[in-house]
Amino acid sequence: MSEVIRALRFHACSQPAAIALEGGGVSLDYRAAARQVDRLAVLLGAAGRLGVLMDNGPAWAVADLAMLAAGVGQVPLPPFFSDSQLSHAIADAGVDGILTDQPERVGALLRGAGTTAGPVVLPGKTVYLFRFSRRSTADFGHAAKLTYTSGTTGQPKGVLLDLAAVEQVALSLMEASGATPADRHLSVLPMPTLLENIGGLYAPLLAGARSILPPLAEVGVGGSSQLDAGRLVQALHAHRATTTILVPQMLFAMVHALRAGAPLPTALRFIAVGGATVSATLLQQAAAFGLPVFQGYGLSECASVVALNTQSANRPGSVGRPLPHVRLRLAADGEILVGGALFQGYIGQGPAPVDTEGFFPSGDLGHLDDDGYLWLTGRKKNLYITAFGRNVAPEWVEGELAGHYAIAQAALFGDGLPWNTAVIVPRQMPGRGALSAVAEAVAAANAGLPDYARVGRWILAEESFTPANGQLTANGRPRREAIWAAYASRIEYLYQQEEEIHDVL
Repeated sequence: MSEVIRALRFHACSQPAAIALEGGGVSLDYRAAARQVDRLAVLLGAAGRLGVLMDNGPAWAVADLAMLAAGVGQVPLPPFFSDSQLSHAIADAGVDGILTDQPERVGALLRGAGTTAGPVVLPGKTVYLFRFSRRSTADFGHAAKLTYTSGTTGQPKGVLLDLAAVEQVALSLMEASGATPADRHLSVLPMPTLLENIGGLYAPLLAGARSILPPLAEVGVGGSSQLDAGRLVQALHAHRATTTILVPQMLFAMVHALRAGAPLPTALRFIAVGGATVSATLLQQAAAFGLPVFQGYGLSECASVVALNTQSANRPGSVGRPLPHVRLRLAADGEILVGGALFQGYIGQGPAPVDTEGFFPSGDLGHLDDDGYLWLTGRKKNLYITAFGRNVAPEWVEGELAGHYAIAQAALFGDGLPWNTAVIVPRQMPGRGALSAVAEAVAAANAGLPDYARVGRWILAEESFTPANGQLTANGRPRREAIWAAYASRIEYLYQQEEEIHDVL
């Protein structure tokens, strides 16, 4: 049996009136949550493999838990995926049906696919279950969950995860974060995000804590990259959240909201930050406000979190020590190899590419210090060598640039070239004001970098990097080939000039 379901039922007996799930005006205690999950599990038990496309809320949680209880393979579908990405995921996963609170969108996507739809009453809302007339023959193996990662190119790819791997990470996170029944976890990332699914739902329920899942708009989140920092801080206050999970851009926005006078959410005791590079400058700014920020690192292929700083073992700048279940070693070139709770493989591509000792090549570069803390230096495939023979990990420099308020996003290039060039998206400051502010920010970032990693030239981007224009992955990482294609002629022009040009538009 699922350990999460076992814990849910245990808490339904030991603390039946304690709140388990909350959000969007709905509140379910552990007894009610367990009953709702068991009721829906009966309905879904014969439904086959299901995709779930819903906004955050107790309804999403009940659907997810019911699938665990019924042993139904689940495919969480991110609401910020484009229609093209959703269509790809639905076909690629070979789902037998889709449970959704967006029937018009799903109906349009599935038009002509031979589906029937019926209402399903969940806590706080009525959703619709679309069923395909033919059962899928795609090989799902023994996976409990198929999570889609944005990757670095076009369509997302499906990562097959078994129940044991997912729940092992949840148990380790519960232990590492020091979760207790008194905790109130506020979810501000979309629930189909594996990190939030495991860290924001499974880990709190294992601990007997409260999982608060408001609709994304209520916490200021829109799409994959829109954020109203004021609403985020307000939600943390309103729900008296003790824990939350943020991506670096959310932490950045929160820090600057506090700087602008927003009140500090004093109930917070643990803010986990991950998903992309976190600059040292940003961590220092967060610490100055007394925010309890703990950086971590993980991969979907490793069922999410691999390493995490904790309250008892925190080394800012590192991504923490490996979680208890993780085996870690480094290849000769510095690539991080991970063993432990691993995926089964990518759907349609055979078993997971692990070595004979069960280690998965992460594609990330890093090192372990003498005390066992893991430090990241960049992505192996992104590492480039300058004309002077120096290795540069662009994520490092980009993180330092984006740690300054004037710079919203940056992408660094310099392979085989005498100096590095950055494509910079300014933070809502048009005209010459943006040039001046960005110039100061670049100079400040350069002051803390070694000479070979400094930005020698830079240009302003014509638009933000977004998933919509293909220049950003859904989890916030730049698509370098797409950005290069858009700005190659302007960058190459800079290298043709003898004089320094810092303000080319």
